[in-house]
Amino acid sequence: MSILESLFAKSPFGLLQTHMEKVKQCADKLNDLFEAHNKEDFKAVEEIASEISRLEHSADMTKNDIRNNLPRGLLLAINRMDLLQILSMQDGIADKAEDVAVLLTLKKVRPVEALSEELNQFLKKNLEAVHAAHQLIGGLQELIKYSFTGNEAKKVMNESYQISVLEHEADTLQHAILKKLYNMENEMDYTCFHLWMNVVGNLANMSNISERLAHRVAMLIENA
Repeated sequence: MSILESLFAKSPFGLLQTHMEKVKQCADKLNDLFEAHNKEDFKAVEEIASEISRLEHSADMTKNDIRNNLPRGLLLAINRMDLLQILSMQDGIADKAEDVAVLLTLKKVRPVEALSEELNQFLKKNLEAVHAAHQLIGGLQELIKYSFTGNEAKKVMNESYQISVLEHEADTLQHAILKKLYNMENEMDYTCFHLWMNVVGNLANMSNISERLAHRVAMLIENA
């Protein structure tokens, strides 16, 4: 049995947790990105965006290593396809963080002062969902000890529900931001308007994916 096989046999969620840690680090860099952008420090924006891309690539390499080296015949505590679906969702969060970073380097677009507070709240809420998903994945190994039942299962189900709450709160903030953006459409250059629409959409996708990830984990427990 290879080292990777041994790791998965003993701790099938261990490498998922390693990957999710990299995803979280990637997403958290958005705080620095927006701070630099709010100061119109576009050189720092470029540097931080490059760091986000590096972190996303690192997460991507971990994902590929897991996918390419996980033997089909290996007996795991969870279905192989379930594990790979969770891995793919995790990676999607890092992808969206990188997409936001790339968007803010395409043009030296100035911050929208009228949206500054709402965007900061929106970023915070989406990152809360990512952090909650990170915590959810971090606690999965304990489930194996209890065969996906008991108090540990209830705890994970509750954490899954809380991620749905965070996603809904992010949706509410997104609606308010989009409404403001459309009301300002005639005051903005089309390129800037389109760019901010995409930034908001990709931020929202981070909490959307976190919610789907939470639902997938909840299904593991329900089907156990």
